[in-house]
Amino acid sequence: MSNNFPVPSPATHGELPQQENGGRPSPVIAVRHLVKTYMVGQTEVHALRGISLQVYPGEFVAVMGPSGSGKSTLLNLIGCLDRPTSGDYWLMGTPVSRMSANQLAGTRNQRIGFVFQGFNLLARASALSNVMLPMVYAGRSSKERERRARRALQLVGLAARVNHLPAQLSGGQQQRVAIARALVNHPSLLLADEPTGNLDSRTSLEILGLLQVLNEQGITIMLVTHNQDVADCAKRRVVFRDGRIVRDETIPVPRSVQEIWAAEVKQGSDGTGVQIEEERSHE
Repeated sequence: MSNNFPVPSPATHGELPQQENGGRPSPVIAVRHLVKTYMVGQTEVHALRGISLQVYPGEFVAVMGPSGSGKSTLLNLIGCLDRPTSGDYWLMGTPVSRMSANQLAGTRNQRIGFVFQGFNLLARASALSNVMLPMVYAGRSSKERERRARRALQLVGLAARVNHLPAQLSGGQQQRVAIARALVNHPSLLLADEPTGNLDSRTSLEILGLLQVLNEQGITIMLVTHNQDVADCAKRRVVFRDGRIVRDETIPVPRSVQEIWAAEVKQGSDGTGVQIEEERSHE
């Protein structure tokens, strides 16, 4: 078996935003003193305690921390799925914290792509129809919806699976459809919440490799994970504890999926581990 892990090489997704006078691009995400407090019965739960963070174009940020540390709360706020109790949030320079409900919905649809652990595909719709769905809400013409959906599926290596239902696809292929759906409106930001959580180790590598390739093409990614191996493949690691950021560090040399795959293949061929089988496509 080859040591090279099979990862698609998509075409460039789009140019990065123009740089500021100082030479550094404007941040995609900028949050300042972000606080989120929930009421559970008579008890206040402080999910976020004054978070400040900036994420720049082309970054791949892994957000880590134990359950209840605030990482998923932050992702929900950045994804415009919830509002902060206090603090400010800008997305591509736009003050999200002051948006109306309709403006938030439009921002979610146009500027943010979501990838979830559970795929969230429509069971009775083809891969093509699933990917087209965000463009229906965006008011795109049927011709443009189909053209862009086919292009997004090609981008993730599923050009030959456009008419397959989710049940006819493997778990990894379903997550690829979900990633294509997240990219179809050309968002400024891709948010991924445990995207490999429901996948076996081999398929997890496949999805992680795809995310690395997309990031190399300029797509900004923020990923929540409990898996240290997944986080090691990002360019930056942000660690949460008790609603605060306790560590924010650049990963000088992110680990590549190719390296992980080669190590696992070697382990299997040495007889010290289980030989890895390539995923068989569901015809």
